[in-house]
Amino acid sequence: MPLKDRLIICIASSWDIDPTSKHQVMRILSQTNDVLWVNYHGSRRPSLNRKDARSALGALKRVASGLRPIHERMSQLTPLVIPGARDLRVRKLNEHLVVSQIKRAVRTMRKPNQPVQLWTFAPDVDFLAGRFDEERLVYYCVDDFAAFEGFDAEAINAAEARLAGKADVVLATSKPLLEKCQRLHPNVHLVRHGVDHDHFASALDRRERPDALQNIPRPIAGFVGLIDHWFDVQLVGEVAKRMPDVSFVLIGDVRVDVGSLADLPNVHLLGRKPYADLPGYLASFDVGLIPFVRNQLTESVNPIKLREYLAAGLGVVSTDLPEVRRYDKFVLLTDESAAFADACRSAIESNNNDARRKRCKAMVGESWQSVTNRLCDIVMTQPIASPEQSPTPQICLASQ
Repeated sequence: MPLKDRLIICIASSWDIDPTSKHQVMRILSQTNDVLWVNYHGSRRPSLNRKDARSALGALKRVASGLRPIHERMSQLTPLVIPGARDLRVRKLNEHLVVSQIKRAVRTMRKPNQPVQLWTFAPDVDFLAGRFDEERLVYYCVDDFAAFEGFDAEAINAAEARLAGKADVVLATSKPLLEKCQRLHPNVHLVRHGVDHDHFASALDRRERPDALQNIPRPIAGFVGLIDHWFDVQLVGEVAKRMPDVSFVLIGDVRVDVGSLADLPNVHLLGRKPYADLPGYLASFDVGLIPFVRNQLTESVNPIKLREYLAAGLGVVSTDLPEVRRYDKFVLLTDESAAFADACRSAIESNNNDARRKRCKAMVGESWQSVTNRLCDIVMTQPIASPEQSPTPQICLASQ
């Protein structure tokens, strides 16, 4: 059933970052609905590092801009909040401020008698439930937020339980998240991530190497994504030392100490590259890497980059993550450095045009449009559960 002619309030992290599942789904929904994207950062405890300072400065600029158009049917809002969220009085005041600012934006955007839906990717916004006369409250669980560094795990888990108790439907993007959410709500659906297929499939027809790769010899083992506490710096360093004839190209912002990698002659840290340019880089890779640490956070992660690599035709070597195992036809899995190096060598040696096109074709049915169509069916046709019902979880596989 189509979802159209609604005003969707989307509670998520910043719009002005590289596209994530939130961006992809809301872009598609905004083709037939009005979307108010609310930049919300309440979950994370701020620190005094440079990254948080830049983030705070960016947020202040967005706040000063008020309601900002993204395109004709989509706008973003960054609510003004007061620092000191760990103080109960400040937190309650901030909740009031956030609600009032969203209500003001809704009054500006809402058409007469237009139904409203509240979709949240943030786990700690139960105070928003019922404040906008919404016909649906959808909790879209994309990560185990309590496992992130800088988050108050106890507070996040409690807030997430309250939110799930008020939601009409809960969506989970991995099997471990599904199992977690099933303990919180009777109406939970597994809808895995998709891929911007046409964008990444364009890598198959790219011939020119990006300027940043001109002086980097092939074969290239490449990674694209945020290099943060879930990235296994030690593993990548050990593998690079075992493969001195292979260039390791890492693309993305760096938020952890990578000094041990920067010292290696065959490791190249290129920083963030525009999303539009990524297919050109993937076209020059010989294998895609997902070298994640194995911990509570990554056990529940569903890496979007996996499908992006495959849509671009790349073979993939990854640490042994539950959601990646489903693609073992195309992915080599191992956690040990020697075996990881052997897997990279095998993937490089089997890299050819026929194999690339086969991998790309396998991702055609996993587009974000397909995922969003399934989401709409769930939200608009599934029975709305009450928290008092006994759990009878539903599973919707967006990736068969």
